[in-house]
Amino acid sequence: MKRHSTLSKSLVLTGLLLLLLTHGFAQLQDENKMEEKTGSTAAFSVGADLVSRYLWRGADYGNSPAIQPALAFSVEGFKAGFWGSYGLGQYSKQINDTTVANMGHYSEFDFYLSYTWKGFTVMAYDYFFPNSLNPNSGNKYFNFKKNTTGHTLEVCLSWAGPEKFPLQLYAGTLVYGADKDKDSAGVYGMGSGNNFSTYFEAAYQFNIKGFGVKPFVGGIPFGSAWYGPYGGVINTGLTVSKSIVVTRDFSLPVFGSVIANPQAESVFLVFGISL
Repeated sequence: MKRHSTLSKSLVLTGLLLLLLTHGFAQLQDENKMEEKTGSTAAFSVGADLVSRYLWRGADYGNSPAIQPALAFSVEGFKAGFWGSYGLGQYSKQINDTTVANMGHYSEFDFYLSYTWKGFTVMAYDYFFPNSLNPNSGNKYFNFKKNTTGHTLEVCLSWAGPEKFPLQLYAGTLVYGADKDKDSAGVYGMGSGNNFSTYFEAAYQFNIKGFGVKPFVGGIPFGSAWYGPYGGVINTGLTVSKSIVVTRDFSLPVFGSVIANPQAESVFLVFGISL
């Protein structure tokens, strides 16, 4: 009964947040189209996604609906931004056969820098996960020591093809921080050296009668505490998106994704709204 009560509270909260955010962002979009320009090529952007589940590279983070704000500044091909995810409900984690730990509300705070030129984008991405039960203790943001930091730095390269061939390719490797290799027992994440966990993904974006359609497949070349115990496909599926016209000056982008992780033998169906 407690599980259903918690889910009901999450759904009610989600609905209220959606109404408030939709109204607020509709006014903002009507005034400045979600963008405050500082020059001919420089601009700020702000927005948020509301998702039924936070799925990232074939794994569920937080097992709860989440709000995911974003703030960025771009000029020419350069971009700097912040991205976060905050679960609307609490989640638990299975520690062993007899122990289940309360993890609080999932939270994530990321920072990135990127440069795009002729379809190629080079990016440095910093992942950080605050202490969900007490954000002001434990995992400290300004701790960057190799063996104790909660930060994980990824270096990425992506390519987006032209409109006539909208293929998207991505490769990223974790190069520093909380990504450790195997210990003497062969368990990833428990060693002392960096594992250099690597992820590849290919997607193809096209449109069908007003709907954006994007099939994708992603995998890893070797095991990782982040992704899975051995190399293989960990993330494949299909995302369909559409912009719903609400008023003459405001539209609401929505999307749905069906996602499978063959290695973990798990499947997900996710719905989201971009604000």
